[in-house]
Amino acid sequence: MKQTRYQAKTPDKNGIIPYTDEENETWSILYHRQRKLLPGRACEDYIAGLDRLELSTDRIPQPGEVSERLLDFTGWQVEPVPALINFTDFFQLLSEKKFPAASFIRRREDLDYLQEPDIFHEIFGHCPLLTYPGFADFTQNYGKYGLAASKKDRPMLARLYWFTVEFGLLWENGQLRSYGAGINSSPGELQYALDSDVPERLPFDPLDALRTPYRIDIYQPVYFVLDHPKDLYRLAEVNLQELIDQARKLGEFPPKFDKEAS
Repeated sequence: MKQTRYQAKTPDKNGIIPYTDEENETWSILYHRQRKLLPGRACEDYIAGLDRLELSTDRIPQPGEVSERLLDFTGWQVEPVPALINFTDFFQLLSEKKFPAASFIRRREDLDYLQEPDIFHEIFGHCPLLTYPGFADFTQNYGKYGLAASKKDRPMLARLYWFTVEFGLLWENGQLRSYGAGINSSPGELQYALDSDVPERLPFDPLDALRTPYRIDIYQPVYFVLDHPKDLYRLAEVNLQELIDQARKLGEFPPKFDKEAS
């Protein structure tokens, strides 16, 4: 776990997080800016899921408000957490159909890029697809697999999440679209992932994803592309431990980036 410069916002006895006017304005700036970039880049299910959530646009949505919407669609909830949590807590919450959401929002100087996830990334990026049963079931089963995995296997399992839930692309009506939360909540990476000729875009193979190193503090040099969302949902029925064992025997791919953190 890397260190963060941010501290969690603590809910009061009624579960309300006391955000300031400036923090609410930051949400509004982020929301309106990102929403304009989504058409023609984000997949249809993600945009429809964002509409389903009916998020407030002028203030940070409270976890309870988002949970009410998710409960109606898939039985999921939002759980406020510190900026960074360990693997065990992360997997445990997912297995219980609770999405861990870092409760702080970025400062103005970090408006364009933030290394750690904040409430905008968690709610705007992740929650729209959690309104769909197939995606929600995959996420819950991923949490269950994570709890059962050994400590040495958890980082490899994190790669699968990274290259799908966080930074996944897919084909939709013959067009390349994004469904990953890390892409859909980032103005720079959304345009880079879909429009730039710099990164590689490879057909999604879970075994390849498990073998591919990544860094969290750069635009991704490689993205995996689904032919159909159901290809991801089917992983809920696959023995991920067998895939991890195969990936370990084959060995990881050489990194496509400088190993030194910037």
